[in-house]
Amino acid sequence: MNKLVVMKNQQAVTTSLAVAQAFDKKHKHVLEAINNKIDSAENSAQYKNMFMESFYQDSSGKQNKMYYMNRDGFTFIAMGFTGRKADEFKFKYIQAFNAMEEQIRNQQRLPQSPTEMLKLAVASTLETADKVEKLTTRMDDLEQNASIDPGEYNYLSKRISSEVQNYITAHHLNLNNKQRAQLYKDINRGVKEVTGVKTRSQLRKKDFETVDRYLMDWVPSRATLMIIEQIGDEAKGQERLF
Repeated sequence: MNKLVVMKNQQAVTTSLAVAQAFDKKHKHVLEAINNKIDSAENSAQYKNMFMESFYQDSSGKQNKMYYMNRDGFTFIAMGFTGRKADEFKFKYIQAFNAMEEQIRNQQRLPQSPTEMLKLAVASTLETADKVEKLTTRMDDLEQNASIDPGEYNYLSKRISSEVQNYITAHHLNLNNKQRAQLYKDINRGVKEVTGVKTRSQLRKKDFETVDRYLMDWVPSRATLMIIEQIGDEAKGQERLF
């Protein structure tokens, strides 16, 4: 993910490998999309200007096919990727292309040797990687602090009701409404304590897993159980609460 865009032959390009990794696709599927685009074109030479076939060596030493692609080639391939996450990575790629192309434009002279080209590519890649990392961090923070969505909120509400009912069933309890209310009060108090919110409506996306784990291990406190017993005597034959 650190090399979204690199410079090759004085042009900002990316690779089919980088695209596959960024968009969580299998590399063979990205290759198929490129090949289909070239093979289906009336003027395949036009697409060949966007895609340059190359090879890479895997960990076993085997040579495998890959493609370099410029901004136009990437645009044609990425058009088929949909969803919020896909849009985020498209945005990162646009930034990376812009940064690399700006770097090329601002050069006082073109690299005169492979060593100079490598230095330029490394410097530009590090700068781009830093920008992408900062953008990713900001986006992650915004996402984690966003309000929990209705589906997740309803799931947690059902889990709370389910855990209370499971406890009542497991202990063969015959509780009236006031006694049941104490169990709900106990479990909701715990949810607020582990997340630091005042009401369940203030839960954030980052709180979802914390609440889910808490509900897995929830049991009412001894104080709650004593209050329940004080509200009404246990029904004949049922187990003690603690």
